[in-house]
Amino acid sequence: MDRSHRAFLDGKSFAVAGASNDREKYGNLVLRKLGASGREVMPINPKGGTIEGLDAYASVADLPRVPESLSVVTPPSVTEQVIKQAIAAGVKNIWMQPGAVHEGASAEARAAGINVIDDGACVLVVLGLEHVPD
Repeated sequence: MDRSHRAFLDGKSFAVAGASNDREKYGNLVLRKLGASGREVMPINPKGGTIEGLDAYASVADLPRVPESLSVVTPPSVTEQVIKQAIAAGVKNIWMQPGAVHEGASAEARAAGINVIDDGACVLVVLGLEHVPD
């Protein structure tokens, strides 16, 4: 695991943009995996509601506190807006999951001093996908 991955995972609080109630979707898997490892997680879904028993927030701006680390599991067109909100909020680490990467947003986040992971690595693989809780 490289230094940028470690910095992301060493965060004390996490948010998952693109969290879903569909247990087959990556947004749900990432949320459950991070939560099962004892990390504080906050789901972000534009519909709000509850996901995996947690209050879901419509956007980064709606979170009750700024997460240190943000996992992004959204289409690139949505990722761009999520990253703009993350920069404004002061998020320290962003991990764009495969399929979520927006190159312009990555460059903006790096220019803002944020640790950005957008190299095709998946947080589920790094954490060990086979152990996602039911």
